[in-house]
Amino acid sequence: QVQLAESGGGLVQAGGSLRLSCAASGGTFRSYVMGWFRQAPGKEREFVAAIRPSGGSTYAADYVKGRFTCFRDNFKSTAYLQMYSLKPEDTAVYYCAAGLTLGSESRLYDYWGKGTQVTVSS
Repeated sequence: QVQLAESGGGLVQAGGSLRLSCAASGGTFRSYVMGWFRQAPGKEREFVAAIRPSGGSTYAADYVKGRFTCFRDNFKSTAYLQMYSLKPEDTAVYYCAAGLTLGSESRLYDYWGKGTQVTVSS
């Protein structure tokens, strides 16, 4: 059983940056694909980005490409989502998730954190 805990969310002005962290415990972190999702009020949860277990390959949604990047430190069992040029429409609760298959569908991920709020003011 893997436990995930996000941190690093907060309030930021449009154009600003934030780095989210996802600390994992209770499992073999380096075995898992780590994904990031977000859910805005009144909207469905959507995929943001994911990274392979080795960290050598990442996959990001078109609406964040060039602005968000994910990376990981397998020694620290932590995944990160670095966000640049934030926009008000990026406001959401951000979740990290762990699974065995790289992809954008939430059903591919078996373990989820509780989320961290990111609010971007205009």
